[in-house]
Amino acid sequence: MAKSGIWMLAGFIVLSLLAGAIGSFFTFQSIPGWYASLQKPWFTPPSWVFGPVWTLLYVLMGSAAYLIYEKGLKKPEVRSALEVFGIQLALNAAWSVAFFGLRSIPGGLAIIVLLWLSIIWATALFWKLSRNAALMMLPYILWTCLAALLNYSLFFLNP
Repeated sequence: MAKSGIWMLAGFIVLSLLAGAIGSFFTFQSIPGWYASLQKPWFTPPSWVFGPVWTLLYVLMGSAAYLIYEKGLKKPEVRSALEVFGIQLALNAAWSVAFFGLRSIPGGLAIIVLLWLSIIWATALFWKLSRNAALMMLPYILWTCLAALLNYSLFFLNP
């Protein structure tokens, strides 16, 4: 990989981690009080799991986006795939703002459905350009499924 490729890879990873940092800003403020007070389903992962899992997911997402970028930004299908990637990244941060920042379980639920759909869309577009990039998105899809189920359960457990 050329030196410029390493910088672009790092840029995509940092961009993804930035979405996580934005979300974390809102998340950390609500965990000790509001989130701790919620009734949670039995399958809720321990709190310490979220940081390492999300960090890994953001690195995988950024790496996947880089593999798509590498196909050539002049190609309309590459630009479209990266635009959808950007949409899902914005929705990723928006979920934390709605759920933790605004403490809105229904708002979080609405956004996570849109997030999940946008991840599926981005992954489908990635698949056409790079199967490796699409496969790198699969853990993110699975984790978002768990997060959506958790959000859905919180909606019913905390009326």
